[in-house]
Amino acid sequence: MRTLALKVDADTFRGTREGVPRLAELFRQHGCGATFLFSLGPDHTGRAIKRALRPGFMRKVSRTSVVSHYGLRTLLYGTLLPGPDIGRRCAGELRAVRDAGFEVGVHCWDHVVWQDGVEHAAPAWVETQMRAATDRFQEVFGVPPKVHGAAGWQMNRHALRLTQRLGFEYASDARGSYPFLPLVEGEPIACPQVPSTLPTLDEMIGVDGVDESNVASRVLDLTAAEPEHGHVFTLHAELEGMKLAPVMQQLLVGWKAQGYAIVDIGQLLHAARATGSLPHCRIERGSIPGRSGTLMLQGARFTNEQC
Repeated sequence: MRTLALKVDADTFRGTREGVPRLAELFRQHGCGATFLFSLGPDHTGRAIKRALRPGFMRKVSRTSVVSHYGLRTLLYGTLLPGPDIGRRCAGELRAVRDAGFEVGVHCWDHVVWQDGVEHAAPAWVETQMRAATDRFQEVFGVPPKVHGAAGWQMNRHALRLTQRLGFEYASDARGSYPFLPLVEGEPIACPQVPSTLPTLDEMIGVDGVDESNVASRVLDLTAAEPEHGHVFTLHAELEGMKLAPVMQQLLVGWKAQGYAIVDIGQLLHAARATGSLPHCRIERGSIPGRSGTLMLQGARFTNEQC
């Protein structure tokens, strides 16, 4: 059976409060599974302005109309306006997603701080951020989280180690092609990675003639052939849960017509394990089209003997 997992990143207070419930209802209507990953601390979206000097960032901002998607108020959080505590103020919305039967997990504590700071961060800094997020998750849901999906696909060696030390059963911290056991700088990590396999809408819109009217058809072109290991599509509560909701509707209809079972990350990993043991692959930093900076990528595959 063709399998496609939906991974929902909720980055902001507004996205969590407005976009997440809309997506949950849309998925319920279509009988789809999904994994919702939450930012659980303060919304400091406005501090992302310091990325303006990063190569490609301003081009991405101009292509995807950040103000229209995120709203002016969100873009002032952490600068002219105090950042609302997402986990505290949206606890009801978070539990409602879990109660509706969807998988829930950790995205981060502070999205901007993590995305901009983790690459070169020391172990103590990383542990403080990850423990804050897991503690808040426990506070909201009453159980420890089992799935982690890093903000902006940003991790370092210490963070990857912590996915196993903090008891995560699996993670989706990288971009790649199929589920794997990661090797970072030669060190094996026990927590499996289920990488995002498809480009995000904001990476495609504004490039090569793609806009909101045809981006769904471009994504469906990428999923037309039967995948060997399934797909993981990452979407954002601030985009597909709001202004791009009609595109998400088109994608769900299209994927069902292509014969996909639309599931959560845990279900896709279970299907992959049913076909055999997961391979070991290097996890490394690199760039992808449509996204500024670098992020974590699935690298070369190793045999058990090489590991």
